[in-house]
Amino acid sequence: MDSDEHVCPVCGQPVQTVVRRHKTLGAWVPVWVGGPCHNPACEANPDHVTESDKVTAPDKVTAPGEGHGDAPAGKSS
Repeated sequence: MDSDEHVCPVCGQPVQTVVRRHKTLGAWVPVWVGGPCHNPACEANPDHVTESDKVTAPDKVTAPGEGHGDAPAGKSS
């Protein structure tokens, strides 16, 4: 049988126990498994951000209708 405490497979820190379920012979059966890792330094953490995942801001933000190289549309006389 499994131990009472689940640990993260990546960092080894204890994780919460969560209940999943699967169907066996037409009945839903509960299965207790380890939950997500909440260690901020762990790669298994769902909120873990690496350098390649970081989003950078654009260099210049233009308003709608600006920066397209054309003069604004107006009435010609």
